[in-house]
Amino acid sequence: MYASREDIGYDFGDDSKVGSKPVKPNPNIDGGWAWMIVFSSFLVHILIMGSQMALGVLNMEWLEEFNQSRGLTAWVSSLSMGITLIVGPFIGLFISICGCRLTAIIGGILNALGWILSAYASSVHYLFLTFGVTAGIGSGMVYLPAVVMVGQYFQKRRALAQGLSTTGTGFGAFLMTALLKYLCTEFGWRNAMFIQGAISLNLCVCGALMRPLSPKDLSEKSVVRSNSEDNRAKALSHSTETIKSNGVLGDEPEKKEEATTEEVLESVQHPEIGGNSGRGRNMYGLRMLKTVSQLTLTVRKGFALWYSSYFGAASLFTNRVFVAFIIWALFAYSSFVIPFIHLPEIVKQYNLSRQDNVFPLTSIIAIVHIFGKVILGIISDLPCISTWNVFLMANFTLVTCILTLPLMQTYVGLAVVCALIGFSSGYFSLMPVVTEDLVGTKHLANAYGIIICANGISALFGPPFAGWIYDITQKYDFSFYIAGLLYMVGIIFLLIQPCIQKKQPRQKPTEEAQV
Repeated sequence: MYASREDIGYDFGDDSKVGSKPVKPNPNIDGGWAWMIVFSSFLVHILIMGSQMALGVLNMEWLEEFNQSRGLTAWVSSLSMGITLIVGPFIGLFISICGCRLTAIIGGILNALGWILSAYASSVHYLFLTFGVTAGIGSGMVYLPAVVMVGQYFQKRRALAQGLSTTGTGFGAFLMTALLKYLCTEFGWRNAMFIQGAISLNLCVCGALMRPLSPKDLSEKSVVRSNSEDNRAKALSHSTETIKSNGVLGDEPEKKEEATTEEVLESVQHPEIGGNSGRGRNMYGLRMLKTVSQLTLTVRKGFALWYSSYFGAASLFTNRVFVAFIIWALFAYSSFVIPFIHLPEIVKQYNLSRQDNVFPLTSIIAIVHIFGKVILGIISDLPCISTWNVFLMANFTLVTCILTLPLMQTYVGLAVVCALIGFSSGYFSLMPVVTEDLVGTKHLANAYGIIICANGISALFGPPFAGWIYDITQKYDFSFYIAGLLYMVGIIFLLIQPCIQKKQPRQKPTEEAQV
């Protein structure tokens, strides 16, 4: 259904079960509980990404409270945004060991704790630790599972499902901006952060809704997806050497690990069956040993999968298009977050506060962002449309808007550009889909963790860099120009690498592979 793999020109070879007998898919895939997963992810995006997009309100309060430079104060917001995404690869390890549900619940508690502790901040540096690091890590522990679970539960309508769930960012930015403004006006920014911390405890409820699929269901999803793609039977003719050259991870280590696990557990369970004498005394010890053995093997298996994905001989980094995707992510996200952090200050400089108070520019971005995600998701799900091409066109539109924004000095002009920024940034809903097309469902958690980590680095340095440029030039113009040019460099990497990949000749399949 998705033309991304063919258009990119990269052979991924992750659908190895083509030709197997038909399997009845789980009714919860593409339906049933899958829509509860979308709802849970939607709420996560409201509470996490929406709150972070509204940090411009608190940034103004922190500037007045602590009387620090704009560059230093912007580090609070950028740390929270950046760490939320940077911890992605490490959260992938937690997911491999503990699963998405437990990881998200722990993250919800940590995020709420960061907001509450920040209410007692005595300096900007205190906020670095409580809000930037603590709340940031907690946000990352909830955000990645929310994205991964949607990818696991959907096969036919992945782009639409991701689009619907990530519209929570737009709703959240609109709602949280209004909420934080009201709370800061009525109760002060400290009490506002305390109340927001209490609201963030609802992330634990969102995590509890993330009911995991069984390994059997995941394998059925892989088979259904393989049979639904055009001419997927050609995968049987790909040679083993071609598969290795494309950086696809094999299943043999996992099968051996599962066999070892079963042997160890059987050896633990055997004394329970045969030992009648002293059974009451030894039963507790045997159960404890069995529990410890299961936990140890689960941790080893999760760490092995996580380590092989990043550092193994056939790691994700051997996929050249995926590496180009990472380079793009390093430059892209800062161009989106800089307006959210610094637009309130820009509006104040242009004496447009009266119009902005009626309808804030950041709210315009947030509202149109909602429609952008849904519309781009629907377009990408059309059989004749390439998700990859839609993704690239949206990026070109966004970078053009970033370079144009400094030229607008009226409210109407800024509102039009902000609306275009909101719509084109709807490509965020396509990022999990593109990532899954690149590496497959099995490695989505680790791969998307790398992508959001690169986005986190971009978000970490973007707003402070813009504030630092302002402290030197007393203008934000150069900040947008430099960010836009770096963004364009990342897009060029996305364009060049697939073209190089298409020109590389394919190896002829061996006789064993044909058989």
